[in-house]
Amino acid sequence: MAKITASVFTSHVPAIGAAIDLGKTTEPYWQPVFKGYEVSKQWMTDNQPDVIILVFNDHATAFSLDMIPTFAIGTAESYQPADEGWGPRPVPVVQGHPELAAHIAQSVIQQDFDLTIVNKMDVDHGLTVPLSLMCGQPQAWPCPVIPFAVNVVQYPVPSGQRCFNLGKAIRKAVESFDKDLKVQIWGTGGMSHQLQGPRAGLINQAFDNAFLDQLIADPAAAAAIPHIDFVREAGSEGIELVMWLIARGAMDDVPADASQNIAAQEHPVSLKHRFYHVPASNTAVGHLILENT
Repeated sequence: MAKITASVFTSHVPAIGAAIDLGKTTEPYWQPVFKGYEVSKQWMTDNQPDVIILVFNDHATAFSLDMIPTFAIGTAESYQPADEGWGPRPVPVVQGHPELAAHIAQSVIQQDFDLTIVNKMDVDHGLTVPLSLMCGQPQAWPCPVIPFAVNVVQYPVPSGQRCFNLGKAIRKAVESFDKDLKVQIWGTGGMSHQLQGPRAGLINQAFDNAFLDQLIADPAAAAAIPHIDFVREAGSEGIELVMWLIARGAMDDVPADASQNIAAQEHPVSLKHRFYHVPASNTAVGHLILENT
């Protein structure tokens, strides 16, 4: 069967992609950011997956504000880098995995999560920046990617608990796939930031690091954080952190239900890397790698 081997969590700041594309990664401002991902790139080389499920939010690129799915899974053969107003990023085309994506859609919908099936879309910086941070600038991405888009742009957005439970459903779906595949699941976006209004530029390092602590050691508590706390403490765009909870809910130490609390003891996760930096553009950058043991 297929198996989720690890989860990756990272911010997807668009300016990071621009810094990579324009050759600015060694400049004094950007160097500390990219230094924090050197371990990650080596880990990625040493732990090559067969497929990545990449949870991200579309920034009014594939989905306009006329139609916004709460959860959407990409089932296409490939995905072009999107033109977000200044031309597509010069990165490889993202190759999909339609067979596994369709299986996940079938399984998750039968577990009572409503997914939008997307057979064609372009992918913006929310998806391509994490790939660049983890994989560098290759001629082709190292494996197929299944885009999994979440609405964190237009309220109402899904709760952290709903996202956490969705991660459990995705894990069940992957494990019922009848081919041997090593699958990673990535949660992207955040950390604290606000792009508009009187609090534009807000960064809350204490909240961010407390969230990272909880995500590692007590993910159920992180899943219980209400929307208002994300907005108050992490800014209007800090709500993107609910997407990290999808990836965290898919890990082996999270029990499928309350009767299986022993799962955490039987299947602990291993922290392979943790990184936090302020700022990158006007955003706090956070990053974790967790492995199933």
